[in-house]
Amino acid sequence: MNVGVRFLGAARTVTGSKYLLDIDGYKLLIDCGLFQGVKKLRQRNWQDFPAHPDDIDAVLITHSHIDHIGYLPRIFKQGYQGPIFCTEVTADLMRIMLMDSAKIQEEEAAFARKKGYSRHANPEPLYGVEHVEVLFSSLNPVPTNDWVTLQPNIKVRFINAGHILGSSIIEIEITGSKGTRRVVFSGDLGRYDQPVLRNPEKVEKADVLFVESTYGDRNNPSISPKESLASIINEAYNRQGCIIIPAFALGRTQLVVFYLKQLLEEQKIPEISVYIDSPMAISVTDLYKKHFEAHKLRESELEESVFDYRGLQYCKTAGESKRINEIQKNAIIVSASGMCTGGRIIHHLYHRLRRENDTILFVGYQALGTRGRRILDKEPTIRMFGQDVPVRCSVRQISGLSAHADQSELMRWLGNFSEIPEHTFITHGEPESANALAALLKKQRNWHSVVPDYLEWHQLFDTF
Repeated sequence: MNVGVRFLGAARTVTGSKYLLDIDGYKLLIDCGLFQGVKKLRQRNWQDFPAHPDDIDAVLITHSHIDHIGYLPRIFKQGYQGPIFCTEVTADLMRIMLMDSAKIQEEEAAFARKKGYSRHANPEPLYGVEHVEVLFSSLNPVPTNDWVTLQPNIKVRFINAGHILGSSIIEIEITGSKGTRRVVFSGDLGRYDQPVLRNPEKVEKADVLFVESTYGDRNNPSISPKESLASIINEAYNRQGCIIIPAFALGRTQLVVFYLKQLLEEQKIPEISVYIDSPMAISVTDLYKKHFEAHKLRESELEESVFDYRGLQYCKTAGESKRINEIQKNAIIVSASGMCTGGRIIHHLYHRLRRENDTILFVGYQALGTRGRRILDKEPTIRMFGQDVPVRCSVRQISGLSAHADQSELMRWLGNFSEIPEHTFITHGEPESANALAALLKKQRNWHSVVPDYLEWHQLFDTF
């Protein structure tokens, strides 16, 4: 039996996760994400898929962030008609995330046509709502921890990764004439000892391991993220400005809201209006009440409105979103997307970046080439809607709120393996992060690992 893998994304970058596993001709695509960030990467989204979509037998999804699912409508447009396997929570979230992604793309293309700032005569979305709807019938949600048989000699299961609601580590067992081999994809690993999500599950054995490395070169500060959040809010309040928090509607927004409620109850921040300007975040928050198995919150906590309290307002309509721009001081605005690549946050940045009293607070990773990264890197102007908007506001960042395991937590998870895998591939990280994790594994545990390139092919097993 021959088994090999081709890296179609997340190779020396944190976006576009796609791994094509060929098991004696049976082809599994693990994740199917969009590239984000620098133009060179984003252009790959518009290119034909680097394999024949109709040759793929099944798709496995680790979790529902767009850099892991956002290309799914494209492969369906290009001929894929097979099943998509994921956890039950991920299936629910995928319906929300992909519909939102399609609507944003349609709206942005229409706005670009109206304002005439696109380089294209007739800007079009990468895909639309109709392309998303066709794939929902292919979803095959499966319970966490249950083994699912794909072929007589191939079975898979999804176990908790602790990154976002429903996120999974994927284990694949392949049985040949000479025994069974296990291939493990970490997906995006979450942090340990967080207030809402459970710790990543231990994995003790893998013949082949794919591990993410978003923070493979650094550790998050030891200071409490809640205390950092309080300090930055008080600082902005004293300047009589507003705080804009770009945050993913899935996971990060709920954690920010959770901490804000605690800070208000503990009187560590003043009474301040909080606006959640993300319709998708509302839908996502409802799923916490549906899937108690996927987090640590108790039913009583949700009944007491841990995500809904005095001073907190959810903005559903475009009109409500626009009215936020009229607020001059003493408000917190949480909006998606978290890396400022699209969504309502762009309009808020357009109005707020030039205001000296306002603060932009980043609470998650900012990929190279994204607007969020360019703001963090202190570029003097940011291009939006065909204009160069000056950055005059205060720019702050809290690393402790990230949903990604840092270097020490990655090493803690890797420390559960009883034996060194035959092959270890370090993915989903910028080159510096991936190489740093590879070097640390070699130094501390004598693991040999590979940081693969885009489209690189590796033979995993030739006969077994």
